[in-house]
Amino acid sequence: MTIDPALVTRKLTLIAGDLDAVGEVAAKSREAFVASAFDQRVAERLLERMIGRMIDVNFHLLVEQGHPPPADYYTSFLRLADLGVVDAAFARRLAPSAGLRNRLVHEYDAIDPGRLFDALAPARTDIVDYVRAVEAYLTRGGG
Repeated sequence: MTIDPALVTRKLTLIAGDLDAVGEVAAKSREAFVASAFDQRVAERLLERMIGRMIDVNFHLLVEQGHPPPADYYTSFLRLADLGVVDAAFARRLAPSAGLRNRLVHEYDAIDPGRLFDALAPARTDIVDYVRAVEAYLTRGGG
């Protein structure tokens, strides 16, 4: 089994593009964001796409390194620490994004616009760090 660097790089490039787009929404004031249902929908969709792609990358890295598929999306982030892609603390910080992705996709609960806005800045930082960590892992030869 072999990691496909082209596939992973393509996913990371798509994530980076969405990060740029969400940055435009995050640059607005909290009040403007909360008042704009359109900006909220844009942020939700971009987060859903980025997190979904991160999960795709997680599964690919794990399975192609000979590990069984994780039991769930949350665990896919935790298992990245086992591969040495990220440290355990960062993996634990990323893992709840799987739940956010599920809430966005399946519309389990209404998303509070203020909380969504407040989460954008830290999410953007964590996603940039995730992309860098995966790129570094690939540069090291994928384990």
